[in-house]
Order: sequence, then C-alpha cells, then structure tokens
Amino acid sequence: MPSVEHTSGDGPAHEASRTGGSRLRILQALRQAPEGLGVQELAEQVGLHANTVRFHLERLVADGVVARHVEERTEPGRPRLAFTAVARPGTHGDQRSYRLLAEILASFVAGVVPNAAAAATEAGRTWGHYLAERPAPYRRTSEEESVAELLRILDGIGFVPELGPTEDRREIWLRHCPFLEVAQEHREVVCSVHLGLMQGALAEMRAPITADRLDPFVEPSLCVAGLAKNGGGRKRAG
Repeated sequence: MPSVEHTSGDGPAHEASRTGGSRLRILQALRQAPEGLGVQELAEQVGLHANTVRFHLERLVADGVVARHVEERTEPGRPRLAFTAVARPGTHGDQRSYRLLAEILASFVAGVVPNAAAAATEAGRTWGHYLAERPAPYRRTSEEESVAELLRILDGIGFVPELGPTEDRREIWLRHCPFLEVAQEHREVVCSVHLGLMQGALAEMRAPITADRLDPFVEPSLCVAGLAKNGGGRKRAG
C-alpha cells in the first residue's frame, strides 16, 4: 500500500514507527506468558537483541504496563529477573471500566448530536492541538518533522503507527486501535475523532501537510490514514 513520503528510511519518523512496533511485540509476548519471561527469552521470541529488549522493557515498566520481579531460586546461582504484563483496566471487577464510559459517550453522540461525524471530528481537532508541540514563532516545520511528531502522538495513544511501505502516496498505517470495540460499534464517531485528532495536531505544528482521510478496518487490525499537502484532498472517516 502507499506510504508517507520521507527523505530517509533512517529518519525520525521511521525510528518512531519501528520503536512502537517493537514495544508492542514485547508487550504482547508478555501478555501471552502470565508466568513471566526473562530478557533472553523475550529476545528470542520477538527477534530483537537482548539490549534492545532491555531498553523497551525499561520504558514499559516506567509506563506501568509491565512489572519486573526477581524469581526465587532453589539452586545456587544468580536470581532470575523476570517481567510480566500488568493487567489492563477493565479486566477485573474492582477496576474502573473506561470502555463502558466510551460506549456511553459514543452512543450518545451518534444518536443525539446533529451531524455526529462533524462534531466528533471537531472534538478530535481540539485535542490534537492540545497534544502536539507547537513550534517556535516563525519556525517552519518540515514534512519529515511533522510526520515524526504525529507518529509520536499516535504511538503514545496506543495506535502502534508505521509508515506505509511504498512511496507513491503518503500513508500512515495504524496497526492497533486502542478503542477497537467501541470503533466497531460506533465507527462514524470514533474514527472521526481520530481523523480530527491528526488534523489538529498537524495544524498545531504548522505542518505543510494535513490528514485528508482515514480508511477504517482495511484489514481486521489495520486502519490507513492518508496525508496530503495543505489545501486539498478528501476529509472523511468511516
């Protein structure tokens, strides 16, 4: 599929995309191993160097989604350091369920608010402005810088974004929707929020590009966002 155009495969946008994908693979491996895994075991499972795995684990521990602990040994030797995934919100009855709140709000907007998609897009734009870092006055933001910052924002939310694999169009692939269940039920609202968020973030950066479309569920776990030069292009979601 088409991709965002960038000047170098080793640039900041590419690095942000690769980092997010590697971190997600490590987290998924830990979620499938409730007994915990060591660094070397993780490195073998996800195909990364042990030092790279350690780097990502430090970030995941700092974010509160992974816990480290020292396993007791019955034999002489150095204790084994293991890592486990922390239970996600909503997986236990004594934890708050933000998914339910999202369902309530999305269904309300879809059923009551006139032109729900437009309202959701505008709400997303407002939050996109808030999440992006505004450049200094009179500073021009390059396309490469804009894409790198957008990838950082999307990765922080949990989309695990990556640049599309070809060069004929600008696209960002979203491999993991953090609001998947709600989006499947209320696509018009949720996907419009996401499109607006990207538009607002790029506008806050005074970027030379904007998000002109969001194609949801191109594959079961893939949505595709299109980028275009400012001043043209479709602006749709859903």
